[in-house]
Amino acid sequence: MYTRVFAALSLASAVLGQQVGTNTAEKHPSLPIQVCTATGSCTKENTAVVLDANWRWTHVTTGYTNCYSGSDWNTTACPDGKTCAANCAIDGADYAKTYGVTTPSDGALKLQFVTKNDNGANVGSRLYLMASDTKYRLFNLLNKEFTFDVDVSKLPCGLNGAVYFSEMDEDGGLARFSGNKAGAKYGTGYCDSQCPSDIKFIDGEANSEGWKSGTGKYGACCAEMDIWEANLDSTAYTPHPCKVNTQTRCEGTDCGNGDDRYAGMCDKDGCDFNSFRMGNQKFYGTGADMSVDTSKPFTIVTQFVTDDGTDTGTLQSIHRFYVQGGKVIPNSVSEIGGVDAVNHISDDFCKQQKTVFGDKNYFGTLGGMAAMGKSLEKMVLVLSVWDDYAVSMNWLDSHFPADADPTKPGVTRGRCDPEAGVPKTVEAAHPDASVIYSNIKLGAINSTFTAGN
Repeated sequence: MYTRVFAALSLASAVLGQQVGTNTAEKHPSLPIQVCTATGSCTKENTAVVLDANWRWTHVTTGYTNCYSGSDWNTTACPDGKTCAANCAIDGADYAKTYGVTTPSDGALKLQFVTKNDNGANVGSRLYLMASDTKYRLFNLLNKEFTFDVDVSKLPCGLNGAVYFSEMDEDGGLARFSGNKAGAKYGTGYCDSQCPSDIKFIDGEANSEGWKSGTGKYGACCAEMDIWEANLDSTAYTPHPCKVNTQTRCEGTDCGNGDDRYAGMCDKDGCDFNSFRMGNQKFYGTGADMSVDTSKPFTIVTQFVTDDGTDTGTLQSIHRFYVQGGKVIPNSVSEIGGVDAVNHISDDFCKQQKTVFGDKNYFGTLGGMAAMGKSLEKMVLVLSVWDDYAVSMNWLDSHFPADADPTKPGVTRGRCDPEAGVPKTVEAAHPDASVIYSNIKLGAINSTFTAGN
């Protein structure tokens, strides 16, 4: 993942607060997962999902006055970050009507891209898997595989249906930060490797200082493992290690913005495996001539292999393959000169890829696979759909940087027109876009799938 800038709810009231409102009861949609053993025997867990607090209505605790309108803070309620957190409350969410989040069947989650509602329209969403009503479900991915089914047939160029893990606090920061009274129950505590500065409250305080054009002075950093960033044309999976091993507020150089990109807390570039970028243009896409036909649902399997084959070992490599139409499909191999013909991510792959593409290997600088593995011991699952206000998703499905020669190795990442992902364009042209995630499983290596999936 190169950058993640969400177009949050386009209601004037949509912004995160840290107290708890009482206008709408919060009811988490059920999304059960399965945990499997080496024998292939799987047990159901009664998990659920919660909407990120950044999408929720925020108002003063004593009434209905918004704490944030348009792109501005209510300076009366929010003269400073701490006071704002004390004065503002977030409420429960109407998942289907307001946000387009539905569960069409047991163990399936559908995310609508644009949802018209009584207050305007909601664009995109981000949700987290819950173990209970007040805690996120923590995952240790080492020596495990993570599997799910996806339908991206209605997810065109310029959009991203993302399934990933972030090193968030289990309780959403409730215990660590006294200003946060809402916690995981209301989707607080988000962070990722981009150290996003569009998070309205960080560490239990409003991010209102220096707020301009939807971003503030501070960012929220943590390691991130992108399992699945994709639309029907292109896909990538990407580990992003950080210098820190918990959600951490950044400012200045530590956020890694602009010229400080390779001096920040986290590896924003990560080490990605995108089949198109790695030279195979017929592996993933719409149509029967593709190895993985995105016009139909399929299964994604990601394996986290350790050096000693234990859950406490050092992460050595990350493997990917697919199951579709009863057939197991290995990930494509690299066809780029100077990069070994492998189909998985490892330190050697990352070093070679960065060298050939002319990219800085900040992944290696921050500890590479071993550092990523430490973070994989306690991750929160994120499920989302979004469009990209920063670079129109060109880093995923077109050519990037925009001014680079598309014929240069590593620049072209998919077949999409660079203009297709401009938010104004894609929101108008494809409001009915959607993605469906289902049949989520975690288990021992080779335990979560069969060729007959």
